[in-house]
Amino acid sequence: MAKVLCNILWLTVTLVAILVQANRTLATARMSADINQTKVYLAQKAQNQNTLANVSDTDWAFQALKSLVERYNCIPSYPNSLYRGDRILTRSEFAMSLNLCLDEVNKLITTATTNGVNKEDLTTLRRLQTEFAPELASLQRRTENLKFQTTQLAAQQFSTTTKLTGEIIFALSGAHGGDTDNSGEGVDPNLILSDRVRLNINTSFRERDQLSIRLQAQNTSEFNDATGTDMARLGFTGDSDNKLELSRLEYRFPIGEQVRVYIEIVGGELNDFTDTLNPLFSSSSRGAISRFGRRNPIYRQSFGSGVGLRYELSDAASLRLGFIANDADEPGSGITGSRYGAIVQLNFEPNEDIELGLTYVRSYNNLNTGTGSQLANDPFDRESNRVIANSYGFEATFQVSPAFTLGGWVGLIEARAEDLSRNPEAKILNYAVTLAFPDLGKKDNLAGIVIGQPPKAIRNDLSTFKDQDTSLHLEVFYRFQATDNLAITPGLLVITNPEHDKNSDTIYVGTVRTTFTF
Repeated sequence: MAKVLCNILWLTVTLVAILVQANRTLATARMSADINQTKVYLAQKAQNQNTLANVSDTDWAFQALKSLVERYNCIPSYPNSLYRGDRILTRSEFAMSLNLCLDEVNKLITTATTNGVNKEDLTTLRRLQTEFAPELASLQRRTENLKFQTTQLAAQQFSTTTKLTGEIIFALSGAHGGDTDNSGEGVDPNLILSDRVRLNINTSFRERDQLSIRLQAQNTSEFNDATGTDMARLGFTGDSDNKLELSRLEYRFPIGEQVRVYIEIVGGELNDFTDTLNPLFSSSSRGAISRFGRRNPIYRQSFGSGVGLRYELSDAASLRLGFIANDADEPGSGITGSRYGAIVQLNFEPNEDIELGLTYVRSYNNLNTGTGSQLANDPFDRESNRVIANSYGFEATFQVSPAFTLGGWVGLIEARAEDLSRNPEAKILNYAVTLAFPDLGKKDNLAGIVIGQPPKAIRNDLSTFKDQDTSLHLEVFYRFQATDNLAITPGLLVITNPEHDKNSDTIYVGTVRTTFTF
């Protein structure tokens, strides 16, 4: 274990040192470039000041333009339509005002109103045009260039309504521990290097709606084979052999001001319809390092296609509803015969610092949350093919101060095997307390602690299938925001009495998660 932790610590220190040096080099280069640009600018400015005279309020040109402004109101943005100069103008600044006045006078000539432009004023304008011809020509060129660049940008941009973002995770991870499954073998201590790549395409058709498409490739082990338990799973695991696949297809749109509808075609989850009240830890790329630490496991009782809505009851309360079918696209099951999960949640926000949630989930053959013991995932030991579960959750978050947020949850699952004799029932309990320290050491940094009990079968009518002891989930991580687009998160996960078995040795899982966003 010491060797694994030393390797992880060494890698973290090395990465931070490289980033610090890179930032210093980049800052030096930028400073040098800024100095050179400043020198060029000052030289050009000095040259301009030497070759071009300024325009003061005593010059004939100033007085002539002032007279035209007062007579024809050709610069209406000035108070009382008067050209009130209180400082010396450069010739370029004066040319901009002159150009505005020329445009307005031309409009008067075009409309041919009774209050036309007299010949003396036209003569004055021609003289001003001749005097400031170079500045007017330069202004015209800049205007045309700006129009061209604007047109080119509009033609070359990806889309006026579509936003493309991306995210890449590189992680160095390792596990250590003794015998966790009474096999006499310890945890495989090898370090692994894995990745996950996501491309997100978000499109709006009516400003308030959104079509979301996510493409993903990944190869991060779940660690359950190496450790013998789902309790040691990291929060960003999944393996597609790094083949790109469609992992999310969703469309959401509002109905009025209070209702928002969600249609999940691919990759939908129950938590898509509601807030899990663990906002600082919920992200797989920037939040907790473990699967359990991200949210109450009862939200994980479905994955697939479905529909849901959010209804804002008031400024302080909202109702969330949703349904997800795992195998909706399978002809043999479809929506009606598929494994499913349905959720109802009431959220309360008595003030801006406190938020509470009451959750109910009804699921069919979807007990396995990938976070608890084997008995919690399947309390009926694969004997039942028709497991109905009612789950109840309470979630809370309290922002004690801008630098500290306290949160947590309790989740209880009551499962029943409807195809076994006497319909045996089981109860599965989990809970957690989270402590978040945002902006610790630097803006956008985050330190986090999770303490809890992974899902445990606390009661079972099949008496031999009940967890006898209690595991504890202990997690600590620190996200270091190196740049706007790069975050490094070293973290340590400790599972005592894995599989809720006191005869199992403690498991340690360490990771250094590096997240790039663009």
